[in-house]
Amino acid sequence: MSPAGRVDPYPTYEQLRAHGPVVRAGPVFFVVTGYAEADAILRDARFGVMDDGLRDQFMPGWRESPAMLSISRSMLRTNPPDHSRMRRLAAGAFTPRRITAMRGVVEAQADELIDGMVAAEGPVDFMAAFAYPLPVGVICALLGVPAADRPLFRRWATDLTGVLEPEITADELAVADRGAGELRAYFTELVASRRRAPADDLTTALVQAHDADGERLSGDELLANLIVLLVAGFETTTNLLGNGLVALLDHPDAAAALRAHPEFAPGYVDELLRYDSPVQLTSRMSTAPSRHGGVDLPPESWVIVMLGAANRDPRHYPEPARFDPWRPQVHPLSFGAGPHYCLGAALARLEAQVAFPLLLRRLPELALAGRPERRVRLTLRGYATLPVTPGPEAAPVTVAGTPPGAAGPTP
Repeated sequence: MSPAGRVDPYPTYEQLRAHGPVVRAGPVFFVVTGYAEADAILRDARFGVMDDGLRDQFMPGWRESPAMLSISRSMLRTNPPDHSRMRRLAAGAFTPRRITAMRGVVEAQADELIDGMVAAEGPVDFMAAFAYPLPVGVICALLGVPAADRPLFRRWATDLTGVLEPEITADELAVADRGAGELRAYFTELVASRRRAPADDLTTALVQAHDADGERLSGDELLANLIVLLVAGFETTTNLLGNGLVALLDHPDAAAALRAHPEFAPGYVDELLRYDSPVQLTSRMSTAPSRHGGVDLPPESWVIVMLGAANRDPRHYPEPARFDPWRPQVHPLSFGAGPHYCLGAALARLEAQVAFPLLLRRLPELALAGRPERRVRLTLRGYATLPVTPGPEAAPVTVAGTPPGAAGPTP
């Protein structure tokens, strides 16, 4: 929980792991570092997210916080049947067919952003120049947010996501509340606009679901889910792009192989998600007794599932601290598992699968231009700034065959 621990949590994970895959940290407080145990708990119907009753118990006054109230009314922090009802309404925007159809949009936006990096003729902040605008442009297109408004969301979302951390100070909560208030005001106006002039976007679909039958989606749920879809739609992908680029630049042989073989991108992206997960933890509350990792968990146990630690469990991934894009059977828990598995996981993967080969092929001399600055967060792991030198643009490099000793990830 210290600043140093948040910047590099992996040594602490290994200290925790030495005590077992599930560690009791208090009378009803447990920490999970094992892959099999984390996967099982996330899928176990006896575990859910914190409900209003438990929030009243553990976080008195949460109803007066716009940030906590917004998050709590979204599918992110609700249990079945409410969670299932809200998720079904949004799922149509993330079908495999629709995601596949978006590849051309993602490629065009990524190309345009690389043009901007080249035109800068000097060092640029990769987070501001590429990692943020690509996913925010994609999710805003799905929601129907005008392109001119997209720059507004980075600060609002950064402020709001402080409430996702396992602990938050009064000052940090005030900042999160400010971000939530600005996002609610924006989406209140967007909802009114879509009522006046419906469009072919997810906002219109959710507005119409609310207006047709308030029991399908309440007014608070409508705004809360629009906010969460926006924030979750780019925060995770932004961090994946930043963390992934640093990993690739730190492993030039692997980067060269991906430059020559963009068809290997799916395997690379899964390994990048495992190696340095953009989401490091999630939490669950138990509703019934259970046993995981040789430890008895009583009802009303509060379980912190350390996704970043589970992704580096040596029982599941040999030599887990080694970045290996040729690693077989990589199924990272970075997007969770079970009922709350990230709705936009396929879209995030698509954006990264397009972005990394394109960056490496168009900018073969792309390099760090200074020391990256980590965000001091534990839940969302990423960079605040990532200075890079694009270098001269070049035609794609072609390398015959597959790197020695590597069969290559399955496309």
